Amino acid sequence: MFNPSQQDVRRFFCETFRKFHAKEILTPLEAIASDWINQHSEYNEVLSDLDTALHANYSIDQGNSNPFLHLSMHLSIAEQIAVDQPRGVRQTFDVLSTKLNSQHEAHHEMMECLGTMIWNSQRNGLPPDGEAYIEALRKRASS
Repeated sequence: MFNPSQQDVRRFFCETFRKFHAKEILTPLEAIASDWINQHSEYNEVLSDLDTALHANYSIDQGNSNPFLHLSMHLSIAEQIAVDQPRGVRQTFDVLSTKLNSQHEAHHEMMECLGTMIWNSQRNGLPPDGEAYIEALRKRASS
């Protein structure tokens, strides 16, 4: 399993941002990432400065939102939807997208559930619970 470091993730997004703006050829994953980067122009400043990005502290207790975590979650959700894993995620995404009239906002709703699943997994020392994740998504879609 691919397990990039924090620095690897930050380099990936900054390099994708640079390549997109330099009109260089992007890999398929970079192309997906650039779509999400372009929907979050509020991150342009941090993405344009690799050195600052590598050393930035996005501590929750300081109220700092982490653009790299946010973009990574968009990528994760996009991949989940593309391969429908966990099973049912694509259908739930479609329902949320229609309900919210926005694929982007559907992703943000899904991030809440994904974050909770990951937090519970880490807190309990157990593998991520895909069934609990799907159930949480279904509840959001039906409420």
